[in-house]
This record gives sequence, C-alpha cells and structure tokens, in this order.
Amino acid sequence: MQEAIQPKYNLTKVTCACGNNFEAGSVKQELRVEICSNCHPFFTGKQKFLDAGGRVDKFKKKYGI
Repeated sequence: MQEAIQPKYNLTKVTCACGNNFEAGSVKQELRVEICSNCHPFFTGKQKFLDAGGRVDKFKKKYGI
C-alpha cells in the first residue's frame, strides 16, 4: 500500500439533524447526517407497515384458492 496516496483516517464527529452526536471513523473531519439510529423509524420501532390493500384476498378469489 502506498502511504502517500492514502487519505488520513480520522476519528470523526457525526452530528444528526435530531441533535444526536457520536463519533465514528472517516476520512472527513466532521459529518452532518439527516437521520441516525436514534431517530430512524426502523430502529425506534415506529416503522409503519403498509397493508397490501386486500391484494392477497383478491389473488385467492381470482384463482379460487
């Protein structure tokens, strides 16, 4: 590996739009993100699952299952 062309790997301060701050490794000094694990619906348990709107029942009815 050529040391001269490799970017320097830093401990980076990451700031989320929700106000959460944490540190991660990156080649940038500071990162700003829109969504993090504290405010993402998947990780907070607030994720909404959309119903297929009766598609399964419609399929079963159509093919007589």
